[in-house]
Amino acid sequence: MQMATPPKQTRIFFPNLDGLRFICFFVVFLHHCYLSFFSYLENSSPGFFRAQEFLFKYGTLGVNFFFVLSGFLITYLLVKEKELTGTINIGNFYVRRILRIWPLYFLCLFIGFVLFPLMKKMGGEAMSESANPWWYISLIGNFDYMNTWPGKPDAILLSVLWSVCVEEQFYLTWPIILRFVPVKYYKYVFATIILFSLVFRAFYTAGTEADHAVRYFHTFSLIGDMALGGLLAYYVSFPNKFQ
Repeated sequence: MQMATPPKQTRIFFPNLDGLRFICFFVVFLHHCYLSFFSYLENSSPGFFRAQEFLFKYGTLGVNFFFVLSGFLITYLLVKEKELTGTINIGNFYVRRILRIWPLYFLCLFIGFVLFPLMKKMGGEAMSESANPWWYISLIGNFDYMNTWPGKPDAILLSVLWSVCVEEQFYLTWPIILRFVPVKYYKYVFATIILFSLVFRAFYTAGTEADHAVRYFHTFSLIGDMALGGLLAYYVSFPNKFQ
């Protein structure tokens, strides 16, 4: 008799998320265009400037949407792994994330903290980097950026890495939570995290740059976005009225 082989685990892929990722990227791109390329229009064409300010001023929400998408996809994958195997292999999860993100991330750090200052020095310019390399190496660069805001890193490449740090902090904690919490309690955990994030943000609602930096860069301000994605992933993981 021939033993029946178990079906291969199919790769989980949501092609529609690629379209949403493009929208997220594009609104962030337009926001940066408004801040940089088109800023001169404020004096030469104030009407057009106000129009594009109205359209693109809040393009940074695309970053928040990225966090929601990330929370959705990672949670869905972990829920399915737990459903299939009865547990979550945290070590394998970390290895996959490291291989996917760290090579490019640390290459960017090398360019920003080593090559860029060398190029400035060769060009006769003074080095004036405000970013702390140890914070970025430790994957907590978002807190460094929060402390120096509204100042930006001299190497503009470094200024976008804060969101990668937030993602890495999310990846560090999320599989641990989902492994040890029973699946039936996930929705309560996610709802609690969302509420906690909203309450935390409520303490930093002043119109100052310091409060803006906390709302925009602090992990506690952003973890609610991931939890929202996780809550949606939970509800679409099983047949129910929501799905």
